Amino acid sequence: MNLLRKIYYALSPQMRFLARRICYLPIDCFDGITGKRDRLTPPKGLIFIGSGDFREQGERLLDLLQQYGSITPQSHILDVGCGIGRLAVPLTRFLDSKGRYDGFDIVKKGIDWCNKHIAPNYPNFHFLHVDLKNDLYNLDTEQQASQFIFPYPDNTYDCVVLTSVFTHMLPADVNNYLAQIERVLTPGGKCVATFFLTNDIIKQQMKDGKSYFNFSHQHEGYALLDEKVREANIAFDETFLKQMITDNHLHLSGIYYGSWSRTVETSPDFQDLLVIEKTV
Repeated sequence: MNLLRKIYYALSPQMRFLARRICYLPIDCFDGITGKRDRLTPPKGLIFIGSGDFREQGERLLDLLQQYGSITPQSHILDVGCGIGRLAVPLTRFLDSKGRYDGFDIVKKGIDWCNKHIAPNYPNFHFLHVDLKNDLYNLDTEQQASQFIFPYPDNTYDCVVLTSVFTHMLPADVNNYLAQIERVLTPGGKCVATFFLTNDIIKQQMKDGKSYFNFSHQHEGYALLDEKVREANIAFDETFLKQMITDNHLHLSGIYYGSWSRTVETSPDFQDLLVIEKTV
């Protein structure tokens, strides 16, 4: 783990947000004055997930959902950990009036931005803040993701998407979310989710120093990048995760390894992408 990442993890969640805001303040001011930033693109200092260009990353996620989630303009989509609208923005032009988008996140400032800039112009888009504890993003509550019940009815969504969410959750939290996903998916619906996975090949890549990350803190079924900030980045043993998926009455229909481990020549994403289905 590099020095900058160690320093970043040493900060409190509030300080991480503040540091990013200060770092990008000159660029955000310039973009705001010149009109370079459009109304559906948040200031860089407010973007707390992902890397690269916000709009380009959103379009890439939309492409992945079309390819692996089989979404259509009429789909009902649940975006778990929706952040500050990276996927929601391109979906505003993809979904028609029969489609529906729901997103929730534990970072209130992201939800507030979406409710101010997206929801008023798109009545079929809804954003919800949920106050859950996470080492990386929110230490102001004791409410646990392992006990959280998604506030949506059974059999509601054709597609549930989680991008870089399970990479920040411990096994008990993941297990509960898988149960909730099974509940809210329609029969035949798909969940598209990203993980960091480990298996014998990937472990050798890490040992040889060839992977982007080295999850060196081993636990039963998972490994951590940083023992002090446990939910900063988490990798799951592939066999362990497969069993968890099966135990929650879901079917793993595809694994597409990410570029982070450098085990395959081409990858759809930096993280490992899984397609999980609710059988009919």
